Amino acid sequence: MTAVLPGWVTESFGVSIAPGSSPVGLEVTDLVRLALRRNPRRAHLLVSTVLGKHLPVDVRTVAGAGRLLGALVRLRLVGGEVPGSWVDAARRTVVGGDRAALLDALPAPVPTDCVVLGYAETATALGHLVAEQLGARWTLHSTRRPDPGVPVTGTFEEGHSHATTHLLQPVPADQLTESTTLVLVDDELSTGRTAIGTIRELHATRPHRRYVLACLVDLRSAEDHSVIDDLAAELGVVIEVVALASGTVRLPDGLLTEVSDWQDAHPVTPALDFGPLLPDPADVTSDGSLGPGAATPAVGSGILTEVVDLAWPAGLPESGRHGLALPDHPGVTAAAERAAAVVRSLLPAGTRTVTVVGTEEFMYVPVLIGLGLAAAGDLQVGFQSTTRSPVWPADGPGYPVRRRFVIPATDAGVDAHRYLYNAFAPDGTDTADEADVVVLVGDHGTDPAQLAAAAGVIASAGTVVLPVRVAAVPVLPEPLRGPAFGSYPTDDVAWLLTDLSHLDLEADVAQRERLIQAGQAHYAESLPVEYQPDATYQQLFAEVLAGSAQRLATAVGVVTELVLAERGHDVVLVSLARAGTPIGVLMRRWAQQMHGLDLPHYAVSIVRGRGIDRVALGYLARHHTPSSVVFVDGWTGKGAIAKELSAALAEVRETDGWDFVDDLAVLADPGECVRTFGTRDDFLIASACLNSTVSGLVSRTVLNPDFLRPDQFHGAKFYADLADGDVSQVLVDAVAAEFDAVRGAVSDQLTAVLTGDRSVTFAGWAAIERIREEYGISSVNFVKPGVGETTRVLLRRVPWRILVREADHPDHAHLRLLAADRGVPVEVRPDLPYSCVGLIRPLSAADRGEG
Repeated sequence: MTAVLPGWVTESFGVSIAPGSSPVGLEVTDLVRLALRRNPRRAHLLVSTVLGKHLPVDVRTVAGAGRLLGALVRLRLVGGEVPGSWVDAARRTVVGGDRAALLDALPAPVPTDCVVLGYAETATALGHLVAEQLGARWTLHSTRRPDPGVPVTGTFEEGHSHATTHLLQPVPADQLTESTTLVLVDDELSTGRTAIGTIRELHATRPHRRYVLACLVDLRSAEDHSVIDDLAAELGVVIEVVALASGTVRLPDGLLTEVSDWQDAHPVTPALDFGPLLPDPADVTSDGSLGPGAATPAVGSGILTEVVDLAWPAGLPESGRHGLALPDHPGVTAAAERAAAVVRSLLPAGTRTVTVVGTEEFMYVPVLIGLGLAAAGDLQVGFQSTTRSPVWPADGPGYPVRRRFVIPATDAGVDAHRYLYNAFAPDGTDTADEADVVVLVGDHGTDPAQLAAAAGVIASAGTVVLPVRVAAVPVLPEPLRGPAFGSYPTDDVAWLLTDLSHLDLEADVAQRERLIQAGQAHYAESLPVEYQPDATYQQLFAEVLAGSAQRLATAVGVVTELVLAERGHDVVLVSLARAGTPIGVLMRRWAQQMHGLDLPHYAVSIVRGRGIDRVALGYLARHHTPSSVVFVDGWTGKGAIAKELSAALAEVRETDGWDFVDDLAVLADPGECVRTFGTRDDFLIASACLNSTVSGLVSRTVLNPDFLRPDQFHGAKFYADLADGDVSQVLVDAVAAEFDAVRGAVSDQLTAVLTGDRSVTFAGWAAIERIREEYGISSVNFVKPGVGETTRVLLRRVPWRILVREADHPDHAHLRLLAADRGVPVEVRPDLPYSCVGLIRPLSAADRGEG
């Protein structure tokens, strides 16, 4: 074979690169090298020295270059000059050997009003890094791996690529419309045709006012520049280009034929090929299918272990294939750091150099894993990834593709081949030194057997390979809304629940109580039979509502104003279904009526002893900033749910990086369990008098693994058949009608709350313990303090006694009626810290079926 020396492609075929300008002091030739493709559409390939695709590049350089591009885009969007420190750091990182200089020099990300779209397969990690530095609302990348369970919302073509068709499959589908600025990210801008096609496709259905084309190198001709300018004028938009460096590529006439003829006459040296030889060029297809008679990849002996699954939090995306929201980034980073710790624990003693290899468009998380491995400073860590693109390998210093691995595609169910080039130690192209370990990383769609086979091909070159795979991450479910689910209007609340209306989940109250107390069932695994009030009770509810509407309106106003004063006007209300949901609806109405605010409101499930719905938290974290979420409930009793919420949020803060705030907002806080409340009086909240018919016709929430998968929200039923008795909207309208009348009272009480003692003492807990001991009750869970909880005992459980502080308190009329109807004694206890307490009947062993 002809000797391959530096400049060989230029000298042999006349392909050359002329430098242009750079905002950060780099030459375009610092960023790319020339190689030859095996592609009928384009004969040459620009191999990036900072991207980490065909070349193994120090992972800090990959991250630094991507984040630098993001920082330059932000300057273009908000204005400003490039700091000299960036220029110095760029030179030191790319050509000076100080690989961490850029990461140290760049500022911390600041949220920027834009959406980022990266191109598969090459620029997926680059797009994520740009978006990370920008603090973009959403990061999405195109895909060539269609997910059959997700609608395709857009397609466009990349004419020169080996696999030309790009798909867009965002979830939710409206990600691209959440900003007027769209940043398109690719590794190179050669002609701009792909970007032009993308803009035309998207602008027809999801127009933006501003488009930014961000790339590592801009190699357009003067004619190509004018085409983009013309498109901007045609569409009436701004289209800008940001690049680390620019230049032009000279391609002589007849290059495709000349290179193809040369490749036919000079077969690839067998020593540079691992796995099956390429099929005939005529058989090269866009999906990479193996040609007839292609050999099965040989498996080497240097695989370090079986495929290791790296745990990944449920509900957290591991790529932008379906979209990555700004609040997802801390969780993704934390999960990748934990994955890196697992990988490090598997490395052989004495490991010094590691090359992390992503698989096709799955690049960003492997980059983060590489950064995690490099953080301690004892490992030199490179990054690159596999590809569909056939490149011509040649052994010679300066030529960027020194060897080729032909490996099976790692996607489950895909019978095709892919490529990996070089796989040396980081930045080892010229010296071609083997890495101590190659870590091959697959995503949730990876087939372990195919990943192991690919690892075997790489190991056949004599290197040690560690195959790993992140765990499956399902697409998050969408919320339920009325009128399809629940009787509240669509905008009043979005239920983060799974509809279980088709299931028979109701159990006889007495039988259900026996199973719960016997430890044979959890209360959230079934539903009590819904209490159906008679005419007398319905009349009592109407009287209670009429008599308490102003007091309810005042408490709603106080707690809402307290939230807006201390948490801001961009909060997201998240009520704890279902007692908190009517309160969330009313708080939203107050904010809308008094301040013109349209606050989002969701309802989520929390279960005592099981925690809050983690999938629902994942949904909230993807769509909103976690710290903006305000959790809402109706009232506090002992404080069990407040404690459950705090513990659950502390856990997800540690495991997922979601910074939710555990300051629960309630209408009434007689137990002194929270800081944010409308009152600390134990008074009757009308919504406590009924069940689903005052809560949007939605049942209690259900958490039962027999009916729900781990990737689903907790469940509930919609009792549409109870619509004739539904007073959900009656309550909301009656209370909201008093808002104007209570403005003055709200202002006075808000001042009193803000200047008063709001300490969390859980003052009622000691009293509950005394009652438990006095009545010989085994668990505080059978002691339910406060009007709301006492009402629940009578409606849902097997009540034993009702304790009241006053015999004829007007707030207790409904309790006296329910107790009389069920034959439950009412005892007067003037020493109670609450106005009333409900006691659940402790069942004997015989009653529980234990003897």
